[in-house]
Amino acid sequence: MAEDPEIAIRARGLGKRYRLGSSGFGLTTLRDTIAATASTVLRRSSAAGGDASARRSSDTFWALQDVDVEIRRGEVVGIIGPNGAGKTTLLKILSRITEPTVGSVELVGRVGSLLEVGTGFHPELTGRENILLNGAILGMSRAEIQRKFAAIVGFAEIGRFLDTPVKRYSSGMYVRLAFAVAAHLEPEILLVDEVLAVGDIEFQRRCLGKMDEVARGGRTVLFVSHNMAAVENLCGRGLLIEHGRLVVDGPVSKVIEEYIGRQEDRLRGGLTGETRRTGSGGVIFKSFSLEGTDRRPLPIARSGQDVVLVFTVHNGTGRPQEHVDLGFSLFTSNGQPLTVLYASYTGKLLTVDIGTVEIRCRIERLPLAPGRYRVGGRVVVAGVEADYPTDGLGLLEVEGGDFYGTGHAGFEGPTPFLVDGSWE
Repeated sequence: MAEDPEIAIRARGLGKRYRLGSSGFGLTTLRDTIAATASTVLRRSSAAGGDASARRSSDTFWALQDVDVEIRRGEVVGIIGPNGAGKTTLLKILSRITEPTVGSVELVGRVGSLLEVGTGFHPELTGRENILLNGAILGMSRAEIQRKFAAIVGFAEIGRFLDTPVKRYSSGMYVRLAFAVAAHLEPEILLVDEVLAVGDIEFQRRCLGKMDEVARGGRTVLFVSHNMAAVENLCGRGLLIEHGRLVVDGPVSKVIEEYIGRQEDRLRGGLTGETRRTGSGGVIFKSFSLEGTDRRPLPIARSGQDVVLVFTVHNGTGRPQEHVDLGFSLFTSNGQPLTVLYASYTGKLLTVDIGTVEIRCRIERLPLAPGRYRVGGRVVVAGVEADYPTDGLGLLEVEGGDFYGTGHAGFEGPTPFLVDGSWE
């Protein structure tokens, strides 16, 4: 760091490799030891009859590869990318929670991090004791902690529960206290992950305001989020990470534009075998499309038009599935969530026959202003998530139409929603 004292973080050739199927923790029981020994014998046996190097390669996964980045003091940097891209892994390495497999990291200054709910908290200790403990970990003196104590408790809004063990806190209380500690104890470098999504809207607003205050105080902030509006408002620089690699580094507006363009390109290609999904499987999405009420395909919808969203799913369980709930969500092009609608919201659960089935949802007088919207979806069977493509199902493009039936398009202002009403 001596060559440039203004650099707060420098990563060179950074890479993190995980072994698939490994918890990453030491063996603690006889059962674990026996299972691991048997697994090792089986791997060696399989490798003896084939390509051992190929076998070893298939057992590992690079969460990060060849990351080179420098971040200057006082910079506020947004880190964006699809789910599983390696964003959280990067922050865990920077906060010393995990060590890199290859490469090096240099940091100058105290690091405060909020990566997971309650990271660094001891569940048996009270909120008061955890504030003191976290302050000590950050290198604060007792006098410094006491000076910030009232502000931390006030921000977290846990005054009544200050002397309650944090294991009894809700996830919202946990994250409020964790953020309050991380932001108020004045670390030179603050690392914040998407964990802010746990809080309610008012708390998120206060968190973003506090991060802005921290940044204006000249400290370095790294912010991971899928909320592009928050990233653009808070950050001046952006890093786009995909498949563990840093692919774009530059002004945040340009990086977001590149990310959205790449997302839309993927969604135009439809669901493929490489689509990232979570869920138990069984009933999964195959495709998404848009039709008019006459069942003709609609490449582009019009505001105020009656449209039908068509979700093609495949039931590979070998028997009809009952109590199926299918839902979709709409997002703006920058990732801002707009609405969610499940079949169960309208009082219906579905039965899906064996094989490929179309599920249709009619939307009357489409209340969207012109623009491009991302469509997400989830299938739930008997209360258990069966399929959730994490990057979405596809795109919904909307052009101007006569939503009000008066010839007035009514698309003034930034809002994507159109609302009708009667005036007196």
